[in-house]
Amino acid sequence: MEVVNVKKRATILIALLVTLSMLVFAGCAKQEAPKDEVKKEEVKPVTNQDVILATTTSTQDSGLLDVLQPEFEKQTGYKLKIIAVGTGAALKMGEKGEADVLLVHAPKSEQPLVDSGVGINYSLVMHNDFIIVGPENDPAGIKDAQTTADAMKKIADKGTVFVSRGDDSGTHKKELDLWKEATIEPKGQKWYQEAGSGMGATLNIASEKQGYTLTDRATYLAQKDKVKLAILKQGDKSLLNIYHVMNVNPEKFDKVNAEGGKAFVDFMVSKETQEIIGKFGVDKYGEPLFFADAGK
Repeated sequence: MEVVNVKKRATILIALLVTLSMLVFAGCAKQEAPKDEVKKEEVKPVTNQDVILATTTSTQDSGLLDVLQPEFEKQTGYKLKIIAVGTGAALKMGEKGEADVLLVHAPKSEQPLVDSGVGINYSLVMHNDFIIVGPENDPAGIKDAQTTADAMKKIADKGTVFVSRGDDSGTHKKELDLWKEATIEPKGQKWYQEAGSGMGATLNIASEKQGYTLTDRATYLAQKDKVKLAILKQGDKSLLNIYHVMNVNPEKFDKVNAEGGKAFVDFMVSKETQEIIGKFGVDKYGEPLFFADAGK
C-alpha cells in the first residue's frame, strides 16, 4: 500500500509541475506580447514613396543634388523626383500644389508663397554668390567697375552681348534687379539676348557668343572646363545668393505628399546634410560651392 501511495503522490506532483510550467509560459507570452505590438507601432512604412522636388537648375547643374538625392533616399525610404525648372517655375508649381517640396533662391519671390500659407516649414539652407562672367579680354571693361550696377552700365554702354537666362528663374530675377539698380532697360536691345534656358545651357550660349552673363558660382565652377568664360565681377553684397527650402501645405492641397515633403525639409537642415553641403566641391575645385546656413 505504501508503494502505491508513493506512486500516486509522484504522479500528482508531476502533474502539478507540468501545470505550473504551462501557466508560467502563458504568463511570459502575455507579458511579451505588448513588446511586439510596440515594435510594430515604431515601424512606420512609407505609404507614398514619391516626393516631388521643384527646384532651381543650379542645384542640379552644380552636381549637388546628385550627391544629396541618394543620401535622402537611403535615410528615409522615399524616392525623390527632381524637377529642375528655375525658381519662378518651381514657385508656381508650389502655388498650384504640383510639387511636394521646393528648394529655391529668390527670397523676395518666395515670401508671398509663405505669407499665403502655401509654403510651410520655410527654412534657410545655404548660400553662395552670383558672379558676372564673360570673355577673358573683357571688351566692356567691367573688371574696373566699382559696383555691379556700374558693371551693368558698362556692358550696356559698350553694346557688348549679354546673354540672359530669360526664364523667370532666381538668377534671372537677380539679373533684372541689377539692371533696375543700374537704371537700364535691356529688353529689346540688340546686344541683349534671352536664352530661355537653364544655367548650364546659358553659360554655353554666352561662351559661344563670347558675351557676358550672370551665373551662380557653383554652376560656373562645375562647367568651367567646358566654357571659355572668366569671372569678371564678384564680391558685391548685391550678388549674395540665398537658398531656402519649404514644403507645400497639405491643408491647401490634399494630394501633396506632406510627410515626404517635410522629410526632405528635415533632411536638408540636418547636421549631417549641412556638413555634406559645406564640403561639396572642395575636393574638386579647392573651395566649397555652397556654404551651409541652417540654424543661422
